Amino acid sequence: MKIFGLIGRKLAHSFSPQYFRQKFSNEKINDAQYRLYPLENIHEFHLLIKNNPDIAGLNVTIPYKTDIIPLLDGLSKAAKEIGAVNTIKIEFSGTDLQLIGYNTDYLGFTKSIEPHLKSYHTKALILGTGGSSKAVKFGLKQLNIDFMEVSRNPQNQNQMNYSALSKEVLNKYKLIINTTPLGMFPEVNKKPDIDYDYSFLTRQHLLYDLIYNPYKTMFLKEGEKNGCQIKNGLEMLQIQAEYSWKIWNDNF
Repeated sequence: MKIFGLIGRKLAHSFSPQYFRQKFSNEKINDAQYRLYPLENIHEFHLLIKNNPDIAGLNVTIPYKTDIIPLLDGLSKAAKEIGAVNTIKIEFSGTDLQLIGYNTDYLGFTKSIEPHLKSYHTKALILGTGGSSKAVKFGLKQLNIDFMEVSRNPQNQNQMNYSALSKEVLNKYKLIINTTPLGMFPEVNKKPDIDYDYSFLTRQHLLYDLIYNPYKTMFLKEGEKNGCQIKNGLEMLQIQAEYSWKIWNDNF
């Protein structure tokens, strides 16, 4: 029996277990299980690996996508450039255990957003500068889309404050991506601090939210009112999960 799983801190409402259980059922995969491994501290990771020798692969979620890197034996080229890992392949080199980190989040993002891009989606605003924004930035580079990060506390010239999001700025940036947790269940009434006035957001705007629960966040609902195209993060999660599976099974 091959064991796969998810490490993170709060995993009760995680997407992955249900997704992989359904996948195993649909595809009649009878020799695999997917389990949750909540860790209060990232330093519990090596003990987890030691005590569970049947684990063949892991997904990584908040808040350990960056913290896990020093504990791994190697990184894929993309994971190294992104600076975040969401997939770990556990393999052997002779008798030595090797933990290799990958990032499939950027693949989920690019593959899910690409069909919705129009010719005028040449510039993007990334709301938030946390770990989730790392894969989005890498993905936008692959799509040749310029971007600006938006933060409550800008740290460099590539970041701006929410207060700077004027009508002129929003008219320039037709793609807006929320990488913050604002609006995520159970705090569904929260939303990023931008102006949702109909004269600021138009039918040419595409609003993309990495959140998938609820299906439509307040961020997306406000955009929809103004005729914006909207997209949540569910397909991104599904695609990244499939790429994780390919990595674990040497099909990547």
